[in-house]
Amino acid sequence: MKLSVIVPVYNRERYVVSALRSLARQRDAADLDIIVIDDGSSDGSAEAIRSMMDENPCIRLFQKRNLGVAKARNAGLRQLPADAGFVSFLDSDDISLAGRFKADLACFEADPGLELAYSLMIVADRIDDERLEPTPDSRVMTLRGISLTTALFSRALVERMGYFDEEFEQAEDTDYLLRVFESGPTYELLDSVAVYYRRHADNMTKEHAGRVHSHLRAIHKSMRRRQADPSLRAVLGIFELKSRPEWRMM
Repeated sequence: MKLSVIVPVYNRERYVVSALRSLARQRDAADLDIIVIDDGSSDGSAEAIRSMMDENPCIRLFQKRNLGVAKARNAGLRQLPADAGFVSFLDSDDISLAGRFKADLACFEADPGLELAYSLMIVADRIDDERLEPTPDSRVMTLRGISLTTALFSRALVERMGYFDEEFEQAEDTDYLLRVFESGPTYELLDSVAVYYRRHADNMTKEHAGRVHSHLRAIHKSMRRRQADPSLRAVLGIFELKSRPEWRMM
């Protein structure tokens, strides 16, 4: 069954080839479909993506004017092929670990009722783009964060959840994941690492005040939904977040 991975891109010429290479190397694990949404990049991102496409026909590129990450993710959802049974996401500056999809899909094979596999992530401040892993001198921390990239969704769950809330300029992923877990899916929290999250100066999350405000807004909306509908689940014990996480060396 086909696995579609949605990759929103905005001015990531420097990193996007590494991100796509990390996905393409997993073609043996699934019938892979990589949906790249170029959200109006003004650098060479589109050309970098096209440089990958001849040798990787599983990559499909769609270009649109810049309207923000939530709309880019929704554009990717609208391009899901009819035979896609699973959906995941990768940010265009991150790395999908080798073997990640093979391990995740084995969980769905073992439990046909499973709707979501949710893994760990490693945050790293230096990544070797040839080896597609943190450098020996990189500082890293492992956590179960709020990240779409660590999730593998069944197609049925994605269709049940609908689209991303396009009112969010940031934390659209927080809002979406809260809605997912509130709905009470059958899920498994895996102890394996799914992605290397690349920490760098251009991360959207560097806009700390705006990110925190959007994150709190998503939490507030979750509280209001659960007050209005007691059947929704509380989202407890899923995310492992620390205000001052400890770094360690590789």
